[in-house]
Parts: sequence; C-alpha cells; structure tokens
Amino acid sequence: MNAMKQILGCIRKADQDYGMIADHDRIAVGVSGGKDSMLLLYCLHLYQQFCQRIQSKQFEVVGIHIQMGFPDMDFTDAAAFFKQHGIRLELVPSRIYDILKIQANDDGSLKCSLCSTLKKGAVNRAAKDFGCTKVAFAHHGDDAIETLLMNAIYGGRLATFAPKMYLSNAEMPFIRPFIYARENQIRAAVESCGVPVVKSTCPMDGFTRRQDMKEMLERLYAEYPMARDNFLLMLHNEKQLSLWHEETADEQAELHPISKSES
Repeated sequence: MNAMKQILGCIRKADQDYGMIADHDRIAVGVSGGKDSMLLLYCLHLYQQFCQRIQSKQFEVVGIHIQMGFPDMDFTDAAAFFKQHGIRLELVPSRIYDILKIQANDDGSLKCSLCSTLKKGAVNRAAKDFGCTKVAFAHHGDDAIETLLMNAIYGGRLATFAPKMYLSNAEMPFIRPFIYARENQIRAAVESCGVPVVKSTCPMDGFTRRQDMKEMLERLYAEYPMARDNFLLMLHNEKQLSLWHEETADEQAELHPISKSES
C-alpha cells in the first residue's frame, strides 16, 4: 500500500498547489482502460473519501469511457471492478475509429493527434451530459516531460501541458491530478491494488513519437539518474527560468553559467 499512499500524496499536493478540486465538484474522469486512467478514477474515489472525512470537502467522481470502436476491446472486468467499489463508470459509444480510418495517413496509419482531439471532445460532451463541472485526465509527470521535449524537438518551442486549464471551446475546466506522479509509481500502485487494465487494441499502440521519446528518456536516465527528478522539478521551478530575450540579460539571469572546462 506504500505505492498507493505515494500516489494519493501526489494528488493531494497537486490539489493544494493548483486548487484543482472544489467543494461540490462533479469530476468526469476520462477512462481509456490503460493503467493511468484506471488508477486515476480509483484514486480520486479514495481521495474523495479522504477529503470528506478530513477536510469536509465533498465532491463526486464519474468515470467516462468513450468506446472508440477498436476491435476486441473488453471492458467487462474493468466495469465489474468499479461496480464492486461503488464507483460510477459510464460507457459512451462513439464512431471515432470509423472516422480515424477515413482520415488515415497515406500509408494507412491512424492520426494520433486527430484521435486525441476527437476523444477529448467526446469526453467533454459526455461530461456535460452527466452534469459534471470538471474533466480530469490521467497525464502524469513523465507525460509532461515527454511533451516538453517533443515540442522542443518537433516544434522549436518550450511548452508542456498545464496542470489546470479552462477549455474555452468546451466551456469546461480541465485538471490533471497526476502531474506530480511518476509512471513507475503508477505501475506499482496498479499492481499492489489489483486495478484491472484493459489492453489497448489500437493499431498504433506502441508505434508513436511519444513512445520513441519515452525510450530515449529512459536511456538518458540510465546514464544521468538525477535527471529523472530534475526534469520534473524544472516544470514548476519558475524562479530558475532563464531563456533568451531581445533585451540584454542582466547578471541575475545568468543562472549557473557553464565554465569552459565544463563545455
């Protein structure tokens, strides 16, 4: 249970730092079936009980699974697990896979960015249908680091997703309670608590730029272990931010300059 305590501690810190959850919220959790989203729904249910007991803060949690249409996706065990624990899970049908096949790349591969957009839109619409006040996705700290580097490599900009934001087009607040959690902590918590995982049958699973980035980072962490924690720290260490600007930099901006012997 130590792994679960670590995850719940990460959720509590994210909630305290960014004001993610308010009294009387009804939070829609996007549940794909993977370990991250399955654990997030379960953990927010546990955190709900903690808040009600310790902080007198009450909120509801609703799991929303968009049925993408991928063949042989079986949610039977997942639905049974959440029902056993008194957690609400809604299964919402969609035609997203049909759309993705029509809009496929020239080589027949599916467009992951389009899939993400369609899935997020479907979750937002379902959240409104179920009277939810916020949407939560299970993006974690490692996802944030991967997104930062992908934007740097492919887009020439330093940017990653925000812990909390307002989606103006959907008119819905959006939160990521796992931002301080690491993937290995999530994996350990899933195993220790017996949370079922539904294997993705998406034909693109494991063949994406994000997977390449994940593997590159693991190689880097193997050689520079301190980078694992420091990369997460840099995402919210705003006082140590120093980038190029048109005006002349002053001495205060010269943070830890590299000497010739280090270059």
